[in-house]
Amino acid sequence: MWKRLGDMLIDEGLITLDQLKKALAEQKDKGGRLGSLLVQMNFVTDEQISMTLGKQYNVGVVSFDSEIDQMTLKIVSPQIAQKFQVIPVRREGKNLYLAMANPVDVYTIEDIKFATGYNVVPMVASENLIAQAIEKYYGVAGSMSEVLSEMGIDDDDIEIIEEEKQPDAQQLLIDVDAAPVVKLVNGIIVEAVRQGASDIHIEPFEKILRVRYRVDGELKEVMSPQYTMGAAITSRLKIMSGLNISERRVPQDGRIGMKVAEKSIDLRVSTLPTAHGEKICMRIAEKSSLLRLEDIGLGRKAYNDFIEAIERPNGIILVTGPTGSGKTVTLYSVLARMNTPNVNITTAEDPIEYDFVGINQVNVRENIGYTFATALKAFLRQDPDIIMVGEIRDLDTGDIAIKAALTGHVVLSTLHTNDTISTISRMQDMGIAAYKVASAVVLIEAQRLIRRVCKYCGQQVDVSDDELIKYGVNPEYMRGAKFMMGKGCMQCGNTGYKGRVGIFEVLPLTHTLREMIVKGAAADELKMQARREGVIMLREDGLIKVKAGITTLEEVMKATVG
Repeated sequence: MWKRLGDMLIDEGLITLDQLKKALAEQKDKGGRLGSLLVQMNFVTDEQISMTLGKQYNVGVVSFDSEIDQMTLKIVSPQIAQKFQVIPVRREGKNLYLAMANPVDVYTIEDIKFATGYNVVPMVASENLIAQAIEKYYGVAGSMSEVLSEMGIDDDDIEIIEEEKQPDAQQLLIDVDAAPVVKLVNGIIVEAVRQGASDIHIEPFEKILRVRYRVDGELKEVMSPQYTMGAAITSRLKIMSGLNISERRVPQDGRIGMKVAEKSIDLRVSTLPTAHGEKICMRIAEKSSLLRLEDIGLGRKAYNDFIEAIERPNGIILVTGPTGSGKTVTLYSVLARMNTPNVNITTAEDPIEYDFVGINQVNVRENIGYTFATALKAFLRQDPDIIMVGEIRDLDTGDIAIKAALTGHVVLSTLHTNDTISTISRMQDMGIAAYKVASAVVLIEAQRLIRRVCKYCGQQVDVSDDELIKYGVNPEYMRGAKFMMGKGCMQCGNTGYKGRVGIFEVLPLTHTLREMIVKGAAADELKMQARREGVIMLREDGLIKVKAGITTLEEVMKATVG
């Protein structure tokens, strides 16, 4: 059974538990390898660390007692040795025995295998012993040490912080096609799809490269590749998505279409220059994941209201919610239902996420002045029946959308608001007159995505009345509820949740509500009237799903406002 280095050192009587705690506190504060810190604190020797690492990783240990052959040293250049902190110790045929502080670092092994053409056999030595051997055999730091000694300055008195150099463009073109980089990039994408991630984040920090996936709305760190591979990984993804690899000063957007395990995947790639390199965010869209409108999770009344709205000959239908709430899936589900040969549908999107046969889709480009408002003006000269505009962001877009709705077109769009009622206020804040909102808008839908209880480990639990009251929920309303909670398993990554479900608030604008909007009624008054007309609010829809055992109270409370 694999054990941690600290535990092994304690088992062998080389350090005490107190010494380990001190070293771990130092590591948390300053970083670095635990073994090196223990040596620096004079708790163990380098040789003891090397022997213990050998047992931990079950590989050979290098003591550097004998001289290393010069021909062997020439196989690995000083630059690679210094970069990866490794040193070749012997060669046998096509096998190169390599001393490493971390002999299970497959990315370093693959890099050196690619650079040398040899099969790498990893061995282990302490970080300090490897650094001393590099200095001895390659002379990388020897001359500097001699100069400092002559000046009476100790190495510990100086810390040099170098400005990070931009990688050479020609070298990057070579690196991005190197086997380790290709394998790593492919592996990151394939594993994200396998885990059902919606986004991939590749983030460079000082000497650290972090990869995180967003799974079921929650970010989790999945790996930390070799920091030196960051530029090559970024360039590989930029080439795959048709971006300019030599431009690192401004954000860029692109897309990658690929097949992963028989699934057709679209990756929306966004780059962002940061202090330590370019951050990459990839939004994953699975083409086969489009749902029918009846399958997205709407309640019976909400679904019927939606159908009635989209069957009207004109008017605006708004889908609202924060980023990542599933608005795009809902809009595309509506479009898929409306997409018939006898209607002309045109969309303005930023960017196009799903390709539809039979729908004229336009990608707006703000950087060249081709905005949503510009696209809408052009659409009205194209004899449309149904228009979808990605988002109403400003007065120009809102005004044109209202004119289109009032002149016989169905307009679908989104807004970033918290609920249906606040959407009305938001449009008026943009400068759209209340009477125009009341005349043009036929339905507003708000939604959230919350996590489902894992079906593999979910089990029924009891929830006390006191806990319900703490959440502001009337215990009587939840009588007969089947409260479920996931205990955590391999299928859900020990989170207790697997997959997500939508909760919805659908507000059809009735004659009464229109009159109230024109008269300037307050949001609370509009909400009370909506309740009287049978509208189920977001939290109420969430509680219905809690009662059915689909999700938990915590998820609903986190996603909604009472």
